[in-house]
Amino acid sequence: MSTASITSKGQLTIPKKVRESMHVGPGDRIEFIKIDNEHYEIFAITKDIQKLKGIVKSKNKASVSIDDMNTAIANMGK
Repeated sequence: MSTASITSKGQLTIPKKVRESMHVGPGDRIEFIKIDNEHYEIFAITKDIQKLKGIVKSKNKASVSIDDMNTAIANMGK
C-alpha cells in the first residue's frame, strides 16, 4: 500500500511506485472519479495520440473523399 500527504496548498505527491505503475510523469494529467462519498478512483488521462492509431476498426474499407465529406455535411441540414 502506498500513501501520500497533502500540502498546505492542497498539492499531493504521488508515490514513485504508483507513478511508475500508472506510467505517468511530469506534465501528465490525472482524473479523479468519485465512486461514493469516501472513495475515488484515479486514472491517467494523458496518452500519446500516436498510440490511439488503429484502435477503431472500420467495417467500411473504402476511403471517403473530401468532396464526399463536404457534400454529406452540406446535406445534413436538408
